[in-house]
Amino acid sequence: MADDQLKQFDPEKQKHLLSKSTLEFMKIVEAKNRERVERLRRIRQKNIYTGLGLGAVVFGIYGYSIYSVKQETFLDDFEPPVLVPKSDDK
Repeated sequence: MADDQLKQFDPEKQKHLLSKSTLEFMKIVEAKNRERVERLRRIRQKNIYTGLGLGAVVFGIYGYSIYSVKQETFLDDFEPPVLVPKSDDK
């Protein structure tokens, strides 16, 4: 299984194996990768803030709905129907 894995390559120790253009290309790729990671980090942070904002709006609407329903009094004045006894007129 160990033969299937690639050997670790350290460009600092094995500079003699790489050409100057390859080292420059590696530096360019590393810089682009750092930019990409930073851009993704900013996007993730914006997504978190957006999610928290939307969650706050949803819970605010829910809380307001519960509060407004508790203030409803139309059922408090509701009187149950009065049962009228039947007359036994034959």
